[in-house]
Amino acid sequence: MTIPEKLPYPDRMETSFEGIWPILYAFFTAQDRLDRAAMRRQTEICVAGGGRGMAVLGLATEVAKLSTAERRAVVEWAAEDLDGRIPLAVTIFGATPEEQSEAVAHAAANGAALAILQPPRDPAMTEAALQRFFGRVMDRSPVTMAIQNAPEFLGIGLSPPAIAELSRRHGNFRVLKGEGPAVLMARVVAETEGRLAVFNGRGGLELPDNLRAGCAGLIPAPDCFEAQVRIYDAMRRGDAAEAERLYREILPAIVFVMQSIDHLICYGKRLVAARMGLAQVHDRAPGLAPTPFGEAAISRFAARLGPYGA
Repeated sequence: MTIPEKLPYPDRMETSFEGIWPILYAFFTAQDRLDRAAMRRQTEICVAGGGRGMAVLGLATEVAKLSTAERRAVVEWAAEDLDGRIPLAVTIFGATPEEQSEAVAHAAANGAALAILQPPRDPAMTEAALQRFFGRVMDRSPVTMAIQNAPEFLGIGLSPPAIAELSRRHGNFRVLKGEGPAVLMARVVAETEGRLAVFNGRGGLELPDNLRAGCAGLIPAPDCFEAQVRIYDAMRRGDAAEAERLYREILPAIVFVMQSIDHLICYGKRLVAARMGLAQVHDRAPGLAPTPFGEAAISRFAARLGPYGA
């Protein structure tokens, strides 16, 4: 795919970036291929459960384990299955600005409303170099841009002042996907002075406090996202007591699965599978293997949360 040096960018945001945008897990068949039916089922759950949008190809989607063809298939399937019912965000993976620009163009061609740039897996890259890397991709993009800032998980990221500077330089950088404590999110919100819609992840840890900190919403895996939708709605209508009650109900499950990214992929995916009624989960190596103790815990959480739509 040939990428022009500069693509037109609309003058205004056409999508409201707020609320809960669940991000899909990558499900595989026994033959180690992407499971088309399981991916479609997740999309239907995200729509029916009240997601304001849906995301694909982040850490939960095991993006680094997918081939280029598989990443494109995930985007195309998500766009087909959503059929415009809610907006689509696509995380962009790639080692060079050119590779990421190609992925952005593919996402845009499939109707994505948001492209979320992951930093290249180069912990030696300086902040200034990472800003230039992101800027080169942003300058070619036809869609609203975000970055995923998760230095604790990826080993590379930007400080709040560097994020703010990047937002001043590039008008189409309008959303941040953070992965950090609520106190850090509050600092990012303050530093960027309203220029960015700030989302957090971390499975929904500290969701009420993230909203108090000024976050626009959350991009969690689908484990218990419907409750997170209700928490978001309760906070927005000023019912903090109800939001805190709902948060207490799901917090044990969130804490269990969010011990690490490998733990999330192993056990969070199994929690979603159990709630979907999927009998078996096939893992793609390398990854964490489940233990009988862990699987028993997931069974308890799934029983408490119930099936999707119940």
